[in-house]
Amino acid sequence: MLLSRSLLRTHATPAAHAARRLPFPCQRAFHASAIRRLLDMEKVNTSERLAELRKLMQERQIDVYMVPSEDSHQSEYIAPCDGRREYISGFSGSAGYAVITHEKAALSTDGRYFNQAEKQLDSNWELLKQGLQDVPTIQEWTADQVAGGKVVGVDPTVVTAADARKLADKIKKKGGDYKAVDENLIDLVWGRKRPSRPSEKVIVQPVQHSGKSFDDKIADIRKELEKKKSLGFVASLLDEVAWLYNLRGSDIPYNPVFFSYAVVTPTEAILYVDESKLTPEAREHLGDKVTVKPYDAIFSDLKALSAEAFDANSEAAENKKFLTSNRASWALNKALGGEERVDEVRSPIGDAKAVKNEVELEGMRNCHIRDGAALSEYFAWLEDQLINKNATLDEVDGANKLESIRAKHDLFMGLSFDTISSTGANAAVIHYKPEKPLASVIDPNAIYLCDSGAQYRDGTTDTTRTLHFGEPTETEKTAYTLVLKGHIALERVKFPKGTTGFAIDALARQFLWAEGLDYRHGTGHGVGSFLNVHEGPIGIGTRVSYSEVPLSVGNVVSNEPGYYEDGKFGIRIENMVLVKEVETKHKFGDKPYLGFERVTMTPHCRKLVDMSLLSEAEKTFINEYHQEIFDKTSKFFENDPLTMAWLERETAPY
Repeated sequence: MLLSRSLLRTHATPAAHAARRLPFPCQRAFHASAIRRLLDMEKVNTSERLAELRKLMQERQIDVYMVPSEDSHQSEYIAPCDGRREYISGFSGSAGYAVITHEKAALSTDGRYFNQAEKQLDSNWELLKQGLQDVPTIQEWTADQVAGGKVVGVDPTVVTAADARKLADKIKKKGGDYKAVDENLIDLVWGRKRPSRPSEKVIVQPVQHSGKSFDDKIADIRKELEKKKSLGFVASLLDEVAWLYNLRGSDIPYNPVFFSYAVVTPTEAILYVDESKLTPEAREHLGDKVTVKPYDAIFSDLKALSAEAFDANSEAAENKKFLTSNRASWALNKALGGEERVDEVRSPIGDAKAVKNEVELEGMRNCHIRDGAALSEYFAWLEDQLINKNATLDEVDGANKLESIRAKHDLFMGLSFDTISSTGANAAVIHYKPEKPLASVIDPNAIYLCDSGAQYRDGTTDTTRTLHFGEPTETEKTAYTLVLKGHIALERVKFPKGTTGFAIDALARQFLWAEGLDYRHGTGHGVGSFLNVHEGPIGIGTRVSYSEVPLSVGNVVSNEPGYYEDGKFGIRIENMVLVKEVETKHKFGDKPYLGFERVTMTPHCRKLVDMSLLSEAEKTFINEYHQEIFDKTSKFFENDPLTMAWLERETAPY
């Protein structure tokens, strides 16, 4: 049974050059057109919502209320019904944290969303730009509000236990108190206008695509429980539950997951889900090996499970605890009995899921060939429309056309995120989302950035290409080529086993750094197999978490350096790569050495490359890559002379 595209799209709502003087402006002035777009971005008047919230806070004797972006499963992307931070603040970016006092309101976000937040927040809000000098974190800002014994409240289902403890300590040191508020106050303000919780069907991900039965996965988890002498593991991240039981859903836009929890003990495997969601195939798939219980029963069941295990007459819990992910909610931790009965660990399911088996890796290779062909067909079509036919197309028209092309390919299930189709200055907004009627007309004489991906039954894709259909400026070509050089350097690297993505991040930035340039986002993220397009625990970047887990054979990760000139243009080049073992002349310390296998199959933009900045080795690398693209995707265009001509031109040797 195929999952319909409409389900995944329920909320359609990103050395030679060293001495050369670069033409980058020191001061980034906005063009008049960019200023107009800033003014056009609709702001939500949050005054009434904040007034209602403050009334509820006063009734419950809460002085400060915290509203994170995440849902009860710490999901990065959420269902519309869980968009509480967006509802109360008006800011729709995927990352952010809102805090409201009786007098003030602050929203914190990172560099990907500075521009967007400035456009969307009304005058009630203070924007905290995380990562900038002298800007407090949202936790520091919150702690500064509690002098005089004030009370900070939060829904314990939407914060992790670890974060709750850290913040409670900060607040206590400042003289305040931090408490769990069991009813979500934003939901009360939202009232009947709040979208209902999704109830989409759950389908089976067969072993022909998953590569491993859920029986074997559960057996592996039980080995971990035995190794750690644990009573059981509680899985709360939606992609982990879906992966564990080889099931997929569509409760969250673009993410093939469903609202659920899982508990695995030495003797029992339980799935907490609304049973009406299970298709007959899914019920048969689970059989009598998995106990199915109502989704909302998780908290009462955990209390009972813990009480039974730690009964005064029980010997089962001697020196043992339950395990939860270090991303599990404070509410789950409390239900199990708190720190005395729970060990928070990096999830064994998350670690296992990040290491793809051979079936999943082959699926990734195959789906990227089809996806690369779709992208090439789209870019050829778009160029023809803009240059030869003088068509007027806006950014949404482009995104819709790309989706229709992808939909023709085998095993297509929907998009993996909102397509970032952006022209000119809009490309500088890192997570830009075009929407009619504000979408800009695609300008053939400006840079066009397209960051897009799809869900296929055999894998998940995420590719960014930056194009120019006219004559790019020297500044644009130089910036593009510096990004391309960093992209190539990272893709070519070899490193000893045990190396983290934190350690190699600088390779992608080095050519930009040499010119005093940089970008405000990570260089790479893990990718699921017909699962979430952003997948932990591995990644490439400056986040501390990326220094904790080494890259391993079987990981799938993105390689996406970029550069952005506010109000002018944006550049990003993104490929998916697989981590594999590689041959080296020596093996220092008797360690295996690892490297990357590229799987993304659509060409780089020839017009934007400044050939004088490329070394011979880099040219050879690109030529070999482009030949591979032609060999693997040209078969799709035997009856499509337009795309074939475009592909031949773009993959011709440098």
